[in-house]
Amino acid sequence: MTHLRTDDVVDLTCDLIDIPSVSGDEKAIADAIEEALRGASHLEVLRDGDAIVARTNLGRSQRVIIAGHIDTVPISGNVPHVREETDGVERVRGRGTVDMLGGVAGALYAALKLNEPKHDVTWVFYDHEEVAASLNGLGRVYRNHPDWIDGQFAILGEPTNAQIEGGCNGTVRVIATVSGVAAHSARAWRGDNAIHKVAPIIEKIAMFGNPVVNVDGLDFRESLSVTRIDGGIANNVIPDSVRLTVNYRFAPSMSPADAIAHIESYFDGVDALFEIDDESEGARPGADSVLAQEFIETARRVMAPEGEDLSVSAKVGWTDVARFSALGIPAINCGPGDPLQAHTQDEAVPVSQLRHYAKILIDYMGAASSISEERN
Repeated sequence: MTHLRTDDVVDLTCDLIDIPSVSGDEKAIADAIEEALRGASHLEVLRDGDAIVARTNLGRSQRVIIAGHIDTVPISGNVPHVREETDGVERVRGRGTVDMLGGVAGALYAALKLNEPKHDVTWVFYDHEEVAASLNGLGRVYRNHPDWIDGQFAILGEPTNAQIEGGCNGTVRVIATVSGVAAHSARAWRGDNAIHKVAPIIEKIAMFGNPVVNVDGLDFRESLSVTRIDGGIANNVIPDSVRLTVNYRFAPSMSPADAIAHIESYFDGVDALFEIDDESEGARPGADSVLAQEFIETARRVMAPEGEDLSVSAKVGWTDVARFSALGIPAINCGPGDPLQAHTQDEAVPVSQLRHYAKILIDYMGAASSISEERN
């Protein structure tokens, strides 16, 4: 078993990266995290598969959940880690630095540091986030142990460049099948070209653009896209069927059912069969709760001495904050790393962001007197 260096958040990040943790192979990293947490007497440590939950039980009136996934996409020559300096900026490079072992390291570091946080805290380190939603460790933990995922506010350490991103868009994917009549292409008038029938539909979808929808003070940008088209059986046969895959990324003020109905409306007047290939509800920002405002102000204070402004914006894409939102728990995204580098071969996180994120969590959850002296 790898023994993690927990006295410095950067060393801890490097150690986590060096434990391969591709989705489905999280046992080694889960074991290492569990071992580190069980050494902290102030935490109750629980495990479900390769998901580790650690929590304080101090009888505080409020409980905050701080979560992050421990799996990564496949390794591509980017493990072990590399520490480097480019243009005066020190970075840690390697698989998972951005998505999201840097965020996991910050949370684990803070969990071990904080003996008596001002709010009770549940720290969740979960598996299988990068694969099918049905395998997601956070969802599995809630199904098996709903009492483990209970609180008034949640922070998800997804990469945000250490800024605040509230909520997330919802997403639905619909496969529409439109029928025609086959014929020899030399006598095309005897058939009914299914691909030609959907051409006006594709044109209308292309005109959707990227409208901005304001939800609870944050601007969410939507998109509606044809992502696949399949049809035809031969080069000289008029196609009698075509399948369009349409993906709608919608603002969290809309339900998945309404989003599906919106896609289907583009096919009015056309005989089409619809299959729901995927649907995930969005999450409202959750940035207007008292606990969220406390977190935002703490983050702003941490960033100010470095001459950096804090932005609060809407999350582009879908994250597990939607799972918390569905449970009635306001949730925001905040973590180190540029999300545009997630899953890239050269993903790297600035050392300054690793330290900022850990300090934000520690300052938010406790005063100096609550920090474990033995780990200073």
